[in-house]
Amino acid sequence: MKISTFNVNSINARMENLSAWLKAEQPDIVLLQELKCEKAAFPFLEISALGYNAVMLGEKSYNGVAILSRHKIKVAAEGLPNFTDEHARYIEAEIEAEGQKYRVASIYLPNGNPPYNNSKDESKFVYKLAFMDALYNHAQKLLESGENVILGGDFNVIMSALDVYDEKAFLGNALYRPEVISRLKSILHLGYYDAYRMLYPNHVGYTYWDYAGNAFAADSGLRIDYLLLSPSVADKLVSVAIDKNPRRGIKPSDHTPLIAEINKYE
Repeated sequence: MKISTFNVNSINARMENLSAWLKAEQPDIVLLQELKCEKAAFPFLEISALGYNAVMLGEKSYNGVAILSRHKIKVAAEGLPNFTDEHARYIEAEIEAEGQKYRVASIYLPNGNPPYNNSKDESKFVYKLAFMDALYNHAQKLLESGENVILGGDFNVIMSALDVYDEKAFLGNALYRPEVISRLKSILHLGYYDAYRMLYPNHVGYTYWDYAGNAFAADSGLRIDYLLLSPSVADKLVSVAIDKNPRRGIKPSDHTPLIAEINKYE
């Protein structure tokens, strides 16, 4: 089974790019972020024509998360449980694939940096920390359930110097502040596994490149997209890959997909 996470940066603007990638890679489950549309504008028909069921939580012009699957999807949560949030940043579902049941979540964590016109405004960072605290609590409950759990998405967290092209350039940035790194590490310490780092503990592999400054060609990127696996899923991990082809494609997102292959047998 192939599962991927992909921040599409506006699904309607990137539909041609997304469609080409889905046809080429044929993933079983796809976790999408930053849809930038409400439910009425989501391309359900186009997604269905590609062979996928879809559930989504959206809002106009910003945020938005979705789960696509070749199998039936049962929505378990719209919005992060026990966290009051006006934004569409979390959707969770139950999916049975290849005889195994999975609990999957598509997550779009807040960026946390202040508005450009007020560098001293910490409200967005406070919101990010609160979201991460609530995510920790829910991730713990999911792990205690004993289910096969996959938490994927754009976490807006740079875990280490290995995950950023220029560490000094991001010192003080909300993506790289110690408070957010420690919170993501705490989720891993619960017993989740970072799929990419499981197989590539010392490898540089980015999932995001800014549109400006020739960043993609220069490989001036960040690793901020993750697939976090519960132990029962991690035991079945076969491969992990960052697929740069969509970033090279027509009208690309500034992110590119992260793909994990899970064997139904250990």
